[in-house]
Amino acid sequence: MARLLSGIQPSGDLHLGNYLGAIRGWVAGQRGNDAYYCVVDLHALSGDYDPHQLARRTFDTALNLLAAGLDPDECTLFVQSHVGEHSRLAWLLECVANLGELRRMTQFKDKAGESESARVGLFTYPVLQAADILLYDAELVPVGDDQRQHLELTRDLAQRFNHRYGPTFVVPEASVPEVAARVMDLQAPTRKMSKSVSSPLGTIGMLDSPAEIDRKVRKAVTDTGGEVRYDPDAKPGVSNLLELLAAATGASPASLAGSFTSYGQLKAQTSEALVELLRPVRERYVELAADPAQVTAVLVAGAERASQVAGATFERASMAAGLLAPGSEPPRAQETAG
Repeated sequence: MARLLSGIQPSGDLHLGNYLGAIRGWVAGQRGNDAYYCVVDLHALSGDYDPHQLARRTFDTALNLLAAGLDPDECTLFVQSHVGEHSRLAWLLECVANLGELRRMTQFKDKAGESESARVGLFTYPVLQAADILLYDAELVPVGDDQRQHLELTRDLAQRFNHRYGPTFVVPEASVPEVAARVMDLQAPTRKMSKSVSSPLGTIGMLDSPAEIDRKVRKAVTDTGGEVRYDPDAKPGVSNLLELLAAATGASPASLAGSFTSYGQLKAQTSEALVELLRPVRERYVELAADPAQVTAVLVAGAERASQVAGATFERASMAAGLLAPGSEPPRAQETAG
């Protein structure tokens, strides 16, 4: 049994890319492992957001995760801000991190550019992410390509802290799925599916109705020529549909391509497969939404379990760093020889 940790920002409604790219793997990972999954609402503060919507989106994200198959009897699901040690450990790690390595973070450069008005929280975001991971002695962290650099920073900070103050943190390893689902925008198949991009027809919501899914798939951009062939470079639209069908059925995109003689056939079968893939999620969501107190209880229990682990880790780290423990006397000063 390995300790796992992963988190997701509270966007509210999740989409097919979230489900196939991460959440479905979380559901599989909770079985046979000690899994901690977190709605990282503190990270949401690092960018522009609506404070009147954040609490609702945080709750809805947790509801979506439970609908997708996370089981509170199999994993620990909690909200980041409900465990105070995340912010406290982040400060200890900020005092170990250096300016140069944070400046090299590509996500900060991509989002902030040369703007002097970028938020400090966006700059230190990777350190808080490191605290999220190290608090739970996580051995494995599911990551995609865009998060590898952040995990490397986490490993560097853990090793540096351990070297400077003594053995304190478990140094985590990346958990990379053997086959990662590539989920691209249906209207722009060369970019990832995302709720942040204004392309309502290009993004399939995890809770979309069967009619909505069918409409979006049938309007998906394809390619010139009528041949159904798996070739992401030459035929990105068709290849995206084949990858979605493959993710839903477990077959390979290349093998599926030979089953179709027209784009219409491919779209019809892809639509049907995605409707069936998401049907249990939609049905479970309706049940949970009818009893929101059940979701609240899961989050309360999850925060209590998470706090026990996080509290012990933070105490270990703060003592190693030399902070005075509450209610205790300082250790005796070492006598100098002489």
